[in-house]
Amino acid sequence: MKRQNQSSVVEFILLGFSNFPELQEQLFGVFLVVYLVTLIGNAMIIVIISLEQSLHIPMYLFILNLSVVDVSFNAVIMPEMLVVLSTEKSTITLSGCFAQMYFLLLFGGTECFLLGTMAYDRFAAICHPLSYPMIMNKSVFMKLVMFSWVSGIMVATVQTSWVFSFPFCGPREINHLFCETPPVLELACADTFWFEIYAFTGTILIVMVPFSLILLSYFRILFAILKMPSNTGRQAFSTCASHLTSVTLFYGTANMTYLQPKSGYSPETKKLMSLAYTLLTPLLNPLIYSLRNSEMKRALMKLWRRKVDLHTL
Repeated sequence: MKRQNQSSVVEFILLGFSNFPELQEQLFGVFLVVYLVTLIGNAMIIVIISLEQSLHIPMYLFILNLSVVDVSFNAVIMPEMLVVLSTEKSTITLSGCFAQMYFLLLFGGTECFLLGTMAYDRFAAICHPLSYPMIMNKSVFMKLVMFSWVSGIMVATVQTSWVFSFPFCGPREINHLFCETPPVLELACADTFWFEIYAFTGTILIVMVPFSLILLSYFRILFAILKMPSNTGRQAFSTCASHLTSVTLFYGTANMTYLQPKSGYSPETKKLMSLAYTLLTPLLNPLIYSLRNSEMKRALMKLWRRKVDLHTL
């Protein structure tokens, strides 16, 4: 077949959960609620940290960046997913699929590195409290944040460009809820062996390097806490509990999605695993960082009282 005949696909069909039409309406309602709660929760964190000067320290500014990533992650996936669930089959153009995959990888890669830098920040704060202001000064903080975002951009640019350099000649049905790399790659009319080697190696580096940094940081933190008085140690470790929860949710589900055998799971199982790291983590992060963090709760109450006082004047 000639190359010009191979690149004939101009749009894809997202199948979603079309095998279970009786569930689509209920899933649409559930995902709409998840979308709204995620947007409201992360928007609240962004507003609280932005307006409260006492929270303008690295720990909370990292959380601010994480919420920006989670809101963006959700905005890339959820609108199209809701369209897919509201119809039997939903089409997406080739350029639309490229854009969705690009931003999915950008925000996913950024979150991987951002969680690693947050672990380093907690390690420096707990294990080296006296020198922490020098270790995590404004310059270092800005470099770590910029490194996370630039790394996400590089991952997205290389991987998405490579995927869409392959010709697509049909079929054009993506058995997924959105344009994620593995299901789109299955439709390529070319040998994708070298890309799969790159993608597997890249995923290990992008996921495992930050995760190793996190494990090393918390290993050192645990040893430091064991040397502290019980009350002080308990308080120090509680500051890391929210981060540990977020890390477990994100890396656990992302690992199952991207480091799985090619045909190890059914398409429906793969969809559920993708939903876990793309929807569950952004949904729970605001609850983790607000309900488990006394300073965030105090800042929220302070802003609320300030608003009430303005209305009573």
